[in-house]
Amino acid sequence: MYRVIAPETPEQFATYYDLRWRVLREPFQRPRGSEQDEYDQVGYHRMVVNSAGQAVAVGRLHFNSPDEGQIRFMASAPEHRGEGHGVAIVYELEKVARAEGAKHIVINSRDNTLGFYIKCGYEVVEEGDTVKNPQAEHQLRKTLTEYNRIIYRPDWCQELQTTWHSEIPISETMGIRITQYTGREFETTATLSRNINVHGTMFAGSIYSLATLTCWGLLHLQLRERQLHGAVVLADGQIHYHKPVSREPRAIARLSAMTGDLSALTLGKNARATLKSQVFDGDKPVAEFTGQFVVLANNEK
Repeated sequence: MYRVIAPETPEQFATYYDLRWRVLREPFQRPRGSEQDEYDQVGYHRMVVNSAGQAVAVGRLHFNSPDEGQIRFMASAPEHRGEGHGVAIVYELEKVARAEGAKHIVINSRDNTLGFYIKCGYEVVEEGDTVKNPQAEHQLRKTLTEYNRIIYRPDWCQELQTTWHSEIPISETMGIRITQYTGREFETTATLSRNINVHGTMFAGSIYSLATLTCWGLLHLQLRERQLHGAVVLADGQIHYHKPVSREPRAIARLSAMTGDLSALTLGKNARATLKSQVFDGDKPVAEFTGQFVVLANNEK
């Protein structure tokens, strides 16, 4: 069980700074204390903690000007890398920057983390000279817009949104929008007023469609992540309705609930995967969907 918090107590800051030092300073034989700077007193700190309260990822935002935020001191514990905690930190810090009125965010990155920030929608604006200095940093920038509120692969999500509305017109009629993708979770919403029945709640068929498309979208993005190709189709789906949806609906599909082997696509064969999604009325899950999907191999030469 992991959650993102803003450290407040001396104990929380101790584990926060300890992870900073262990990941960012100890490998370069830098002393304790070098992991802190003068902006820590005015910055915004976030960390992912496990059930024991130990830090597994940390990061900080400070402002260089009213319009420009800067993210620094991003670090993930080596044993937890690849689990999506860095994305969670960037997402939380970007939310703070937007709330404080920032127009853009800058990040300095070495080669080993450059790809991660690009996947989060940042663009390189100044290349570091890594030939003369292997530790040189590249400067990246992200202009904050409505569409790149999606923290991970915002360009892919924009393309997927366009594809849905052009090839599945009912998705636009229902007001279905992609609202977040973290690489591990995929979230959508729909407009209640476009899907309302005589009882003032959401049509069961609309709930089913939202849940199905949310799973479909996560699978589509995972195929792109793995550089696999194929057409995603629903083979079978089951949904359990617990309560009516009376507020703006949203649905979430999680990578942790996905099962199946997609590697058959590399052999030109169809692949099968099972995905699950939940539909929420506010913060309360009111429907659960399980879908069996087939990815039809692209055998065109």
